[in-house]
This record gives sequence, structure tokens and C-alpha cells, in this order.
Amino acid sequence: MSIDSSLDEAYERLHHSGPEFEGWLSNHGPMAVEALVRNGHGDRVHRWLDRYMDRLDELPRGTSPVTADDWRTALGDPRRLGDWLVYFEREVRERPWRAVLETWWPRLLPGIAAGATHGVIRTGHAVHALLDDGNSGDGGADGNGGADPRLTELGQALGYWAARWQPVTVVAPSGAADPASALAAVPPVPDRSAGINHRLGQLPETAGWPAAPAALRPAADADQARELLADVTSAAALHYLPHAHGSPVMLVHAATAPMAALRTLPALPRTQWVPTLHAAWTAAAAVTAAYRPAAPAPQDGLPAAPESAEETFELAARHGDAHVIKLADTCLDVHRRTGRPEALAAVIRAAELIEGM
Repeated sequence: MSIDSSLDEAYERLHHSGPEFEGWLSNHGPMAVEALVRNGHGDRVHRWLDRYMDRLDELPRGTSPVTADDWRTALGDPRRLGDWLVYFEREVRERPWRAVLETWWPRLLPGIAAGATHGVIRTGHAVHALLDDGNSGDGGADGNGGADPRLTELGQALGYWAARWQPVTVVAPSGAADPASALAAVPPVPDRSAGINHRLGQLPETAGWPAAPAALRPAADADQARELLADVTSAAALHYLPHAHGSPVMLVHAATAPMAALRTLPALPRTQWVPTLHAAWTAAAAVTAAYRPAAPAPQDGLPAAPESAEETFELAARHGDAHVIKLADTCLDVHRRTGRPEALAAVIRAAELIEGM
């Protein structure tokens, strides 16, 4: 599906605001509008933005340029957010965007937990829009002398990821388990009384970590990595339905983060596909460990799937919350791939548990 002009217009509106608001909350606008347009709801985008944008902060300004010599020092420093945005704005204007992505993806991937995984998720949406628009990877102009809003969006996504870069120890699969079994065996962190940084920080001392995520079967080559990453995404989306009450918002990211990585693969060299699987699987397992409930919800209390995928996304679009919209975008892909009605029911579950906008 080609991305229509409403996405470019939405990006242009959003690019006056920063990637965060109220100190650290992620700006979900660019991700949600891309999902809305992709799924045939471009006519809703501007009304949605009218309600959403009042909460956003202005675009932060740079103070000390990031350079080729000091980028490692600046990586993961949220005080340098404005500097990183300026850096990547220049990068995607002056170099082919695929070359920028090829350089920076392996640098950023170990910090996949950045912004509660929103760095990689926003990047995945931006890349998906560029690929669907047929962008070959050249240049930074829109053909009329102005900046291409899709390239600007990729620059802001990468800049946000770099500023909030948060490393996790990537777990390389080495077992024989399928993704659903491996995800079901992920142990919860012991103290779930604070936010995601506190929870992820407990992973090295959590009993059963990293043994449980390492039990996933490995990929022998790039093609297997792509298929296994798709299976990981499906497993996380299906896992959401009975476990969402552990944290209806945060557990969304266990599915949307690997989906973002999966959608980015076609723009990456095949040599980067296996490492991408490892990092995305670690992110999905880590979010699950941080927020899984003590027990799944009773089956008889779970919603049934709508009759169609279109009806499912229509419900998410009406609901309006960005997490529900993004989960619907992921679950519709999972449903197309697997035919599992639970993928659509997961969206209904999210809409029941998350307050609408």
C-alpha cells in the first residue's frame, strides 16, 4: 500500500515538536499516524493530531554538535537530544538514508531498550514509510527543494534512539524452543514496583535469565533470522491477549518492538539480520520479564475476535490511544501471516484495558 500525502502533512506538523514530552514520555504521534495511514485511515489523521499535539513539547535545540570523534561519548546522553536531532537531520539530508541506516543500525541496536523501545519502534515506522513510498535511498530533498518529511522523520527517530540509547545484554538464542514456548518460559523480574529502567536493571540477577530466552532456537542464516523474527513478533502479539493485565501499555512493546525490527530488515544488509533478531528477541523477552503478570487471565474472560481485520483496526482508530493503534497495526500483520483470530482479539483486549483518547 502506498503511503498517501496525509502522512507527509502529518509529519510536517509533528516535526515542530520534540520526541518526548513531560520530561521523558515518548511522542507517539509519528508512529500512530503512520499506522493510521497505512491501514486506510488517513482521513482521521489531522483530527487525531488536533487532539494529541496539545501535550507535546517544542523541538529541542542543539547546544554542542555531535561529531565523528565524540559520538560515543554522546550516545545515551538525553541532555544531548537536541544535538542528536541536528546530527541526524544533516546525515539524512547529505547521505543516502540507507547508508545512514547501515552505519548506525549496528551502533544503536545494543541500546534497543532506549525510550522503553520507542527508539527502535519509531525508526521501524519511519523505514516502513520510506520503503512503501518507493524511496530508493538517495538524497534528502522532496523534489521541490524542500526537506522530504519522511527522511526528516527517520532522522528524528534515529536521533531520539541515540539520545536515549540504553544497553541490555543481548541474548543469542542457542536452544531448541519455538518463540511461543521460549516467551512463556521467561521469568518475571523480582521487584516490579517501579519503572522500566529499574525492572530491566534486575535482569542479570533474575533467576532463569538469560537461560530462558537463550532457549529459543537459533537462526543459521539471514533468511532463517527473518522467519524467526516474524515468529517472535507473532508469539508476542498472541501472548498479549491473556497477559495484558500485567501492564496493558508496556506489554504492547513486546510485540511492536520486534515488528519494527522485522519491517526494517529489507533496508538493511543481510549480514545485519541475525544480530537484529538477537536484539529484537532480547527486547521482547525483557519487556515480558519486566511486566508479565503472576498468572494469565481466565480464558472465559477474554474477548472474542472481531469478524474481520478491517473491523479490528476501525475499532482501534475510533479508540484513539496510540498504543492501541500501534498494536492493531502489528496484530493485523500477525493475523495476515498466521490466520490466528487471537491476534485480532488482542487488540480488543488492549482497547478494553487502555483508556481511549
